[in-house]
Amino acid sequence: MTEEAVDGAAGPSWDDGSASHRFRVVPAAYVLLRRGDEVLLQLRQGTGYRDGYWAAAAAGHVEPGESVVAAAAREAREELGLEIAPTDLRPLTVLHRGVPGGPALEQRADFFFAAEAWDGDAVLQERDKAADLRWFTLDDLPDPVVPHELHVLRALRAGAVPPIMTFGFDA
Repeated sequence: MTEEAVDGAAGPSWDDGSASHRFRVVPAAYVLLRRGDEVLLQLRQGTGYRDGYWAAAAAGHVEPGESVVAAAAREAREELGLEIAPTDLRPLTVLHRGVPGGPALEQRADFFFAAEAWDGDAVLQERDKAADLRWFTLDDLPDPVVPHELHVLRALRAGAVPPIMTFGFDA
């Protein structure tokens, strides 16, 4: 991707600067692989973000020009070696999270999907970013879990996952 000046600032060539006066939301896709009442989690390491915490087995940022559904399938392939058909990605919730007044990088829209069908066996593909991969029941989650993901997992355990959730805001 080339860099070019937009309103006097360097930015990606696909960025026309139209949102430069407003905050930007970073989209990410999360895939919660389900096996009955179990969920597959990975233990983060070497990423610089919540290392030592358990997290969704497959998750990552949506790339420019990529749909959130394509991002979810790509992350499952890259991180676990699994092929998940888009029709097997069941939308679970969108989590709007942020740090009010914080940096733009911390203003997020996280799209959570559940999957119960896939091709292949889940194996850590990025061992420099994850130390372990295990199934946990929703009633016996490990400690610690990335806080915003724990927020969604607790709602899933309670059986009441609203279509839109928030995290990190007062209201």
